[in-house]
Amino acid sequence: MTLEELGWSAFFADAFEPYKRDDTIPARVAVRHHGPCELLTEQGPLGGVPMGRLDESKLPAVGDWVVARKLPGERKALIEAVLPRRSAFTRKEAWERTVEQVVAANIDTVFLVSAFGQDLNPRRMERYLTGAWESGAEPVIVLNKVDLSDDPGAEAAAIEAIAFGVPVHAVSAVSGEGADVLDSYLVRGRTVALLGSSGVGKSTLVNRFAGDPVMKIRDLRQDGRGRHTTTHRELVPLPGGGLLLDTPGMRELQLWAGEEALDSAFEDVVGLFAGCRFNDCSHEREPGCAVQEALRSGELSQERYDGWRKLQRELHRLEIRRDARLRAEARREVRRFSRSVKNRNKARY
Repeated sequence: MTLEELGWSAFFADAFEPYKRDDTIPARVAVRHHGPCELLTEQGPLGGVPMGRLDESKLPAVGDWVVARKLPGERKALIEAVLPRRSAFTRKEAWERTVEQVVAANIDTVFLVSAFGQDLNPRRMERYLTGAWESGAEPVIVLNKVDLSDDPGAEAAAIEAIAFGVPVHAVSAVSGEGADVLDSYLVRGRTVALLGSSGVGKSTLVNRFAGDPVMKIRDLRQDGRGRHTTTHRELVPLPGGGLLLDTPGMRELQLWAGEEALDSAFEDVVGLFAGCRFNDCSHEREPGCAVQEALRSGELSQERYDGWRKLQRELHRLEIRRDARLRAEARREVRRFSRSVKNRNKARY
């Protein structure tokens, strides 16, 4: 494959220029196994090992472009640096740590995959849309398993009501119904990431577009829901020149985003604020509140408003924890600097 087919662009070429030497080549991370990676290059696949000076926060993610120094006579390379990202879908790391985790890097389009039936949840989709707007990639909603739904029109309408300009496609990865419309996103040099819960059919979609069973899939359970099969993130080149980035199903998506992403996902809610009488309206009990009026008239549903409030509170807590972490890191840096100055003074005298 050429670099352009792997997603290379002038943006990455400019970033690679300072590292350009006879012994370095650009490579894209297809799979990461904790430290070691599988790389895609113009010269074919290579095994990649990050150099020791790359700390944990600077290690590459799947989809990243890296500076690779190929080892003579081997199909291996040392990863010297990670190039800046053009886009990235991220989330807060699970549990209590306030750390950003990159799910997919340098993606053009995010397929937010859900399935008709029990997985089709507008509140969950609001969360995914917020993360997608933060990523810098184009979100597209894919509702899979349309062939198993008794009333796909009504179920899809509930998602379209919160999409606000984001394309919504009802498909069946198994029968192929509606799947052809997704081909327009999978063009030469473009990268599409598939994100969603376990068992919604992401790997089946990857296999369909790849033309070969590159991802393991398992039979449906008795209730029609899929089973978790993907265990790692993987960038898969397609015959037509595009790339698909499959990801393991997420049990939960803890947001790592800002207010602007939330505003994009909730244009209908945020658009009401300008009609409030007071600029600092809390949208709870103030007179002349446009949000409360919309709730009373039915223009805005209580579930939609509650979804916005929940994510707003979550992002506010995240911002507080981010600030606390940055202050703690600054204090540690000051202490390290003070110790180094004292040590230099002792050595001098």
